[in-house]
Amino acid sequence: MSAQLPGLTSRIRASQVSTGRHYFALPTNPGEQFYMFCTLAAWLINKAGRPFEQPQEYDDPNATISNILSELRSFGRTADFPPSKLKSGYGEHVCYVLDCLAEEALKCIGFTWKRPSYPVEEVEEEIVPEDDAELTLNKVDEEFMEEETDNEENFIDLNILKAQTYRLDMNESAKQEDILESTTDAAEWSLEVERVLPQLKVTIRTDNKDWRIHVDQMHQHKSGIESALEETKGFLDKLHNEISRTLEKIGSREKYINNQLEHLVQEHRAAQAQLSEARERYQQGSGGVTERTRLLAEVTEELEKIKQEMEEKGSSMTDGAPLVKIKQSLTKLKQETIQMDIRIGVVEHTLLQSKLKEKSNMTRDMHATIIPESTIGSY
Repeated sequence: MSAQLPGLTSRIRASQVSTGRHYFALPTNPGEQFYMFCTLAAWLINKAGRPFEQPQEYDDPNATISNILSELRSFGRTADFPPSKLKSGYGEHVCYVLDCLAEEALKCIGFTWKRPSYPVEEVEEEIVPEDDAELTLNKVDEEFMEEETDNEENFIDLNILKAQTYRLDMNESAKQEDILESTTDAAEWSLEVERVLPQLKVTIRTDNKDWRIHVDQMHQHKSGIESALEETKGFLDKLHNEISRTLEKIGSREKYINNQLEHLVQEHRAAQAQLSEARERYQQGSGGVTERTRLLAEVTEELEKIKQEMEEKGSSMTDGAPLVKIKQSLTKLKQETIQMDIRIGVVEHTLLQSKLKEKSNMTRDMHATIIPESTIGSY
């Protein structure tokens, strides 16, 4: 298999080393898992004989998933699940899609699975050497269990425990000497280590909130920025050179045009100067016209007033209505004068009557006062 699929095996091994065997089965980092899924799916589609563009990290996820599912259906595979199931980058559907694409890639290159051949191992080689500390702890636990089962009174003898500890120390020292004097073949030991190594591998689930994940992401982004900067810098330098050449061409062309059209520029400047002088004269003339227009308006207004006064005087001279009014006023005054004379006469007559009456009363009073005095004198 390694001879027929060197790229596939290397990619799978690298993926297992960096991400683990259950990378697409368990959630760790959805964004990174989705990008790895798209990249691996595109690589498998290309290996299956169908051209497929390698997706980028900032592409539209919906469009990428739709393209992958369309390629999967073109191979005759069913995809009766919503495309949103693949956005997380892990799960049953992601593993199903990768499995189908891997099978199609193997079919395309004509790979066939062979019957596995198991090596014949001796009984001694089946014994996996364990750590001395683990053997010691296991032996201690077994002896303690035997002591507890055999002892009906359910207690531990300190002398027995000391003897066991001494025996264990002796066994450990003896084993260390055996290790120093080992005659095991190095090649057989390496094969045994490779066989047992997958069982001793410990997979630690990474936490998205761990600072190491953020540091790794920062390094990834930094490398991505640096690679993009190098490419962009080349384009920018090329664009800068093109713009510089264009500016030089424009400058030289401008100088040529200025030299060729120098006399026309001088004429244009002279025309501009004449135009400015004419505008100044026009402004001055416009100012005088405005002042004279204002004076004309004032004179016209005064003329209108004089005409109105003349018309009023002419109409009053030719019209007889005022004379009629004057005659009517005089007649009314005469009537009022006659009424006032009558009233004055009535008032004078009333005053005269009152004066006469008062005079008669005074006379009567005088006579009434004088008569009694005369009569008193005679007595």
